[in-house]
Amino acid sequence: MDTIDLRSDTVTKPTEAMRRAMAEAEVGDDVYGEDPTVNRLERRAAEIFEKEAALFLPTGTMGNQTAVRLHTEHGQEVICERRAHIVDWEMAAVSAFSGCQLRQVEGERGVLGWERIAAAIAAPIYYRAQTGMIALENTHNMAGGTVTPLAALEEVWAGAEERGLPVHLDGARVFNAAAASGLPVAKLTRGFATVMFCLSKGLCAPVGSMLVGSRALMERGRSIRKMLGGGMRQAGVLAAAGLIALEEMPARLHEDHANARWLAEQIAAIEGCRIDLDTVQTNIVIFRPEGKTAADVVAGLKGRGVLCGTASAEEVRFVTHRDVDRRACERAVSALRGIFERVGSAA
Repeated sequence: MDTIDLRSDTVTKPTEAMRRAMAEAEVGDDVYGEDPTVNRLERRAAEIFEKEAALFLPTGTMGNQTAVRLHTEHGQEVICERRAHIVDWEMAAVSAFSGCQLRQVEGERGVLGWERIAAAIAAPIYYRAQTGMIALENTHNMAGGTVTPLAALEEVWAGAEERGLPVHLDGARVFNAAAASGLPVAKLTRGFATVMFCLSKGLCAPVGSMLVGSRALMERGRSIRKMLGGGMRQAGVLAAAGLIALEEMPARLHEDHANARWLAEQIAAIEGCRIDLDTVQTNIVIFRPEGKTAADVVAGLKGRGVLCGTASAEEVRFVTHRDVDRRACERAVSALRGIFERVGSAA
């Protein structure tokens, strides 16, 4: 039987429509600003997010690090949630590339409210590193795909504006947040100076992320992208798939959310698995096995044809996406039950 891949929504394959569009894409040299398909994707992303301009980048990490460089000076701090992507998965680039340090703050299920942020802002004294920016993540990957409510975001935007601090959003899965909240992405992101979002996760494009913001910031961002090695040439081949991802794929994300919720409820009923159902708000499911390490469960599932990952040494992570339907989820649950039934019988 086919392997079921629940490691991440990054494993999604491009749709047939994307493959055709890629083959037929009109291209030019994007470093010269002459790729018409890239230009069209950037204009459309800016329109959807109601920002002045957008920038097409090969990866989300490059988008986040471009934003950090845009908003900060060497020797400053970036306030973020303790388990944010820019903390764990971006190779210390905030310090290596922008010369800043991360001021990590514990959130509530990944949600970072203004009260906690305000307490972490550096006092205006000459012998302490000053706060340069605030970075939020919505949805929050390592918290289980949790969604920051609009009201909480509005408090952060207002507080940050009063303090004169720019706020960036790592919105790798912001379309999942929009689907879960029933709000357009423009409304969920209107107070951010910059927003990065991925085309290559649940939206199924093979490559690419976007950074949106003011025209002045995106013009500067283009130079930073080049500095990071992101100056692509006939990138319209990739942007063609990105356009379809942007226009067509958000409408189906609720299917991934429904499958994730079904998985979570089934896992909750398995003796030996602990899960906080309140964290399962989008397409990520994180649970704690009892009597086994997360690595043991990952290995056991792999032997049964199910691939998954870990969120920590004690936590297993499933991520639903277009290439995993309900039948595949049923098989995954059956495999998981088999692992824990064996533990029970051995005891």
